[in-house]
Amino acid sequence: MGIPYFRGMSEEARKKSVEEAMHRIRRSTVLPDAESVSQRIVAGDRTALAQAITWVESTRDNQQQLGSAILKHCLPFTGKSMRLGITGVPGVGKSTLIDALGMHAIEQGHRVAVLAIDPTSQLSKGSILGDQTRMERLSQSDRAFIRPSASAETLGGVARRTREVMLLCEAAGYDTILVETVGVGQSETAVHGMTDMFLLLMLAGAGDQLQGIKRGIMEMCDALIITKADGGNESAVAQAMGEYRNALHLFPAKETAWVPQVLSCSALQHRGISEMWELIVKHHHWMTERGILDAHRAEQQQRWLDDYIREELLTRFWQRPEVVERIGALRSQCTRGEITPYEAAEQLLGLTS
Repeated sequence: MGIPYFRGMSEEARKKSVEEAMHRIRRSTVLPDAESVSQRIVAGDRTALAQAITWVESTRDNQQQLGSAILKHCLPFTGKSMRLGITGVPGVGKSTLIDALGMHAIEQGHRVAVLAIDPTSQLSKGSILGDQTRMERLSQSDRAFIRPSASAETLGGVARRTREVMLLCEAAGYDTILVETVGVGQSETAVHGMTDMFLLLMLAGAGDQLQGIKRGIMEMCDALIITKADGGNESAVAQAMGEYRNALHLFPAKETAWVPQVLSCSALQHRGISEMWELIVKHHHWMTERGILDAHRAEQQQRWLDDYIREELLTRFWQRPEVVERIGALRSQCTRGEITPYEAAEQLLGLTS
């Protein structure tokens, strides 16, 4: 009994049908030319931009190579945006604020790209990627581009290829890049290391205003924004602003001499959004006029290089046949207490020397 699709077909017709199907499959997997894709990106083709990001984020070697080639062609068109990192505790209203801030920037004539990073489950390895549902106005604007990505196992609340995605968006003409991170954590310095301005969002009236904040995050922020300043919460917001200002004065002065500001806003009522935008523009001018922005980005490029070297070395280590062959037995020995993890690591490292 044959396959129903082929029933009644001659042997020659069946062979021809199979050949045509295989040709379609091969054609669908042939990757395009990197230069042509980059030209479409620079011309503002959102589909080409989305495809390029997918290739950059891919774990397949051929797609990664294509993404890298596209990025190389796009590099001359990058570097002309304001790069903003936005972080805060869960529930602080990051997505709602970004929706309001992004629309305000668009009204001022800008094009906005939002790189929204969703946390990945350590158990299922899945993520919701639902930021577009929380940014209703931005997601409907043809001057905005929202790209949700999963953080996977990357530390710092950012996705593995956030830097490359940011550059691709700049090449596509988006002059305001907003990177929304997972939330406040010990490795949140990652977003600070790829943006020009770091915004820390906090709530008022949620208990001790300073206890739950990491000192390092406070020292890094260029502006601290009290969100949800509405619904009769005004007195708590005023008190929190005073406490945060006092706290920020205790930290050492920034190398840039920029003094971090404390603002409040209500994204729902659109209060304080224009003041926040004015502060962002002021900070960008401050950094540009003093030559700090170029030096800051040059330092970021060096850290980017170091990060890639570490990442590539780790990847190549785990892919070495001798490591793959020995790791199972060494893990078993560690589990049984026959050797220490240090000894096991030394044996594996010795295999690659």
